[in-house]
Amino acid sequence: MTEQDVLIVGAGPTGLVLALWLTVQGVKVRIIDKNSAPGPTSRAMVVHARTLELYRQLDLAAAVVAAGHRNPSVNLWAKGRAKARISFSPTGAKLTPYPFVLVYPQDHHERLLAERLEAIGVTVEWQTELVDFEDVGGEVRARHRLPDGSERISTARYLAGCDGARSPVRHKLAVGFKGGTYHQTFYVADVEASGPAANGEVHISLESSDFVALLAHGKGRGRLIGLVRGEREDVDRLSFEDVSHRAIEGLKLTIDKVNWFSTYRVHHRVAEHFRQGRVFLLGDAAHVHSPVGGQGMNTGIGDAINLAWKLTAVLRGRAPDTLLDSYEDERIGFARQLVETTDRLFTFVTAEGRFADFLRVEIAPFLASFAYRIGGIREFLFRILSQTQLNYRGGPLSRGAAGRVEGGDRLPWVLANGLDNHAPLAAISWQVHVYGAASGELRQWCAARHVPLHVFPSTDQHAAAGLAVDAAYLLRPDTYVAVAAAEQAPEAFEAYLAEAGITPS
Repeated sequence: MTEQDVLIVGAGPTGLVLALWLTVQGVKVRIIDKNSAPGPTSRAMVVHARTLELYRQLDLAAAVVAAGHRNPSVNLWAKGRAKARISFSPTGAKLTPYPFVLVYPQDHHERLLAERLEAIGVTVEWQTELVDFEDVGGEVRARHRLPDGSERISTARYLAGCDGARSPVRHKLAVGFKGGTYHQTFYVADVEASGPAANGEVHISLESSDFVALLAHGKGRGRLIGLVRGEREDVDRLSFEDVSHRAIEGLKLTIDKVNWFSTYRVHHRVAEHFRQGRVFLLGDAAHVHSPVGGQGMNTGIGDAINLAWKLTAVLRGRAPDTLLDSYEDERIGFARQLVETTDRLFTFVTAEGRFADFLRVEIAPFLASFAYRIGGIREFLFRILSQTQLNYRGGPLSRGAAGRVEGGDRLPWVLANGLDNHAPLAAISWQVHVYGAASGELRQWCAARHVPLHVFPSTDQHAAAGLAVDAAYLLRPDTYVAVAAAEQAPEAFEAYLAEAGITPS
């Protein structure tokens, strides 16, 4: 007999989130990692608004926000002078319950996720390495090396490779990983600091031939990210004292203590496929890109939640195996777009030469300050950074339009008259939302299909968010709109489910 439904290889944030979402839906998982314990260093730092919205499904959001540090603004400096301050709250507060950049070090984040997973009965198997695997049609047979050096065979219905940029799972599948490596070397340093910029916000300092970003995770504590200029063969032996401090000094920042320092090269690659038979690639195993915007970990978590509800539906016999093809269809396009976007920003930030310095130091701060005064641009930038703009429009599971909301969109968040329309999304289930009045026919269909129906009195806030009066929105378990129906026609929902072969409950 198959020993588990899903074998998860890799216990970083992506693997842990996948394990959590599957387990709470009744799927039997096993999660292994060749390391001896969670990573001891901070690594990825930023948790974006869309991730926090999704974390509400497991009552995780409040704990993560409480443990992290809210960065309410980004400050742009050039040549030692503060040039622009971009606050998230005025715009973000209308779009999400989380209008800030949350800095929460990955080591703490992983420990919280692992504790939550253990609390529901699943423990990460450390020092357990995937040696080999084979997709034999009805299951995957995997060979593991255990902590004592012995090996054993186990079986699973599906295997999820969440095992990082050098993914042995991806290599075993012989899936291409197209892209490249930037010639520049980055450094990261977790520091204790003092000075005007040590105020608990994000600061970016631009100087000729140098730049640094400071992400605060508490007043006086933060992560520095900067460039090691020039081709150096000794990057593995560098210390904090060896890198340029010009941009740091431009922030008028005094470094009192360095708690961690590391250098690394930045890659930009996307796997050619995210699924091969019964094996899936997620997170860094599927896509890597520059750290601009702190998108990497959040994108891996998005991969996990997208795949989790689909695996659950298939394993419970509520959908055909072909539903799993939509995981790649929906996520690979976003990964490619993300790599392209961060590549452009990375190239701009790191370009060398007098003209590049002029654009970066003189022109960019002015344009940023000017653009931020324009409401539409301010909202667009926040949506991109926070990943609330991410959608699956035109995808295989997206249909219709009602108001400005289309199938594949994230359901707009509205808090009106004390009613939070995202509150019902805490349930990992199909559901229908109506903003106005629900017809008897729709109520009967929802009851017959055991699909929860949530009706909200229509307000000006709902209209401003793009939600049409008396329209009906069928929502997927991952909170994205499956069908947007301008008229309450249950037959449209029924046809959609029939076409996809999905039984909602």
